[in-house]
Amino acid sequence: MNGFLLAALGGAVGAAARYGVGLWAAKTFAGTFPYATLGVNILGGLAMGLLVGLVPLENRQAHILLGVGVLGGFTTFSAFSIDLVRLLEQGDVGLAIGYALVSVVAATAACYAGLLLARSLG
Repeated sequence: MNGFLLAALGGAVGAAARYGVGLWAAKTFAGTFPYATLGVNILGGLAMGLLVGLVPLENRQAHILLGVGVLGGFTTFSAFSIDLVRLLEQGDVGLAIGYALVSVVAATAACYAGLLLARSLG
């Protein structure tokens, strides 16, 4: 199957899942802190580690569908950027710095954990 079609199909699934997480977070958490974005970035990091660790890179179609498409549509670094800007515009510099640090460190750690988990399963 064409790589662009795989990426588009996966992206639709990932974007819909991201939207669902956003709706759930809005109902579950009060305030303006971007819990949904933080959560999907961490989950996306874990899922990417699992994908890379469990699916051979030679399986290009799976990596395009799942990595580029689903996870690309699900994880939200563009949303992260605007959330960070909004926190800064609100004058919450400390919260913005904390959010940026937790997002990057936790998503990277989750990705590494997913990779280690995948390697231990295989």
